[in-house]
Amino acid sequence: MNALAGESHGRRGHDARSRARSRDRRVYLLSHPVLFTLLAVTRRWPARRLGRTVLAHSGTAVRDGLTRVPLDRTAAGTTGGAAGDLTGGDLLFNQDGDGHRGARRGLGLDADGVERLRPVWMSVLDRRLEPLANGGRIELVDVTAEMAGATAAALLGVDVDPLALAAAAREAAAAGAREHLPGIRRPGAHRAASAATARLTALLAGSAAAAVSSPGESGSAAGVASSPGAAGSAAGDASSPGAAGSAAGDAALATMLAVAAINTTVAALPRAAAWCADDDLWSFADTDPEALTSEILRVTAPTPLLPRVAAGSGTIDGCPVHPGDRLILVARHAVDAHRAGPCPADPAPAHVAQLVFGAGPHACPGARLARHQLSDALRALAVHRPRVVSARVDRRAALPGWSRLILEPTR
Repeated sequence: MNALAGESHGRRGHDARSRARSRDRRVYLLSHPVLFTLLAVTRRWPARRLGRTVLAHSGTAVRDGLTRVPLDRTAAGTTGGAAGDLTGGDLLFNQDGDGHRGARRGLGLDADGVERLRPVWMSVLDRRLEPLANGGRIELVDVTAEMAGATAAALLGVDVDPLALAAAAREAAAAGAREHLPGIRRPGAHRAASAATARLTALLAGSAAAAVSSPGESGSAAGVASSPGAAGSAAGDASSPGAAGSAAGDAALATMLAVAAINTTVAALPRAAAWCADDDLWSFADTDPEALTSEILRVTAPTPLLPRVAAGSGTIDGCPVHPGDRLILVARHAVDAHRAGPCPADPAPAHVAQLVFGAGPHACPGARLARHQLSDALRALAVHRPRVVSARVDRRAALPGWSRLILEPTR
């Protein structure tokens, strides 16, 4: 009897893992089918050259590409190049050396800064997850968008509707991705990306001006702007020397921080929740939330690939790299997300899991914020052990994710 019970449990576990993986694969196959088919075909090689493009799949290759090859931070088609092109700013994403280190220190994303932001997203979760406690349903993408928008507004010190900010940031990212992803450029793609970025910048600048003229209480979206290490107001300080240049730089940085923080969260949390529901991982949110968060982020890899351009010669996992080569660093494959499902009971080593946030001096400065937000959200959801009622892939988003995810409680 025990053997039969064990076999039945193992079969159910296998079926749950298969269901979770099958659902999550849809976000790749339906959102960017050509790109991810190409990556799947070439992933048998640790690093593979196709013309002037080098595809890096292994952990060693991706780490080499991030830390051992000189990179052109302003090249077209890279994160830094897109950021500078669309905003006209010299900012965190296209900086190097002392300028980059100084910009990172001023973001307010250290342990104390993240702890100051925590009440913002917890307030949204407490309110928006309440229907689950009453046996009702929630649409998690919308909940996540409000949570991400409220957190970004607090980080940037602006008083703006969180859902409006999230919508503007998601549209700017989607338009930018359509312009810079490999493939045939659509007519008007650059104009559309520039217009979407300008709308987001104007929203932030106007909200920052309102926040400065009507300061909020400490801990509110406006009040955070005055806290040590805050990113600063997009409106700038008109009384200081060089105020115009400073204001433009602050606006550009605020725009790109909003894009990065909001889109990563909106892509990550719904996928993580769907996987937990399908694979019955909710118990780990109570017993080992850090391991669950690390493994879910490893497997869903919110930013599955990192586009870079080599500024000098080097080698990535044995493959020579030349100046001007385009590098596609496939973080998803580097952390074995395509083969090994999440196992919070035996998580991957930290140096492997961390690759989804990059490596070296340019590793994502928002990794701590992302991990804390996801861990808190999964713990809050786990109380209700929700299941997926329906899910729809977002075919327009910059990052693979759901446009709609309906959850209902199972207890």
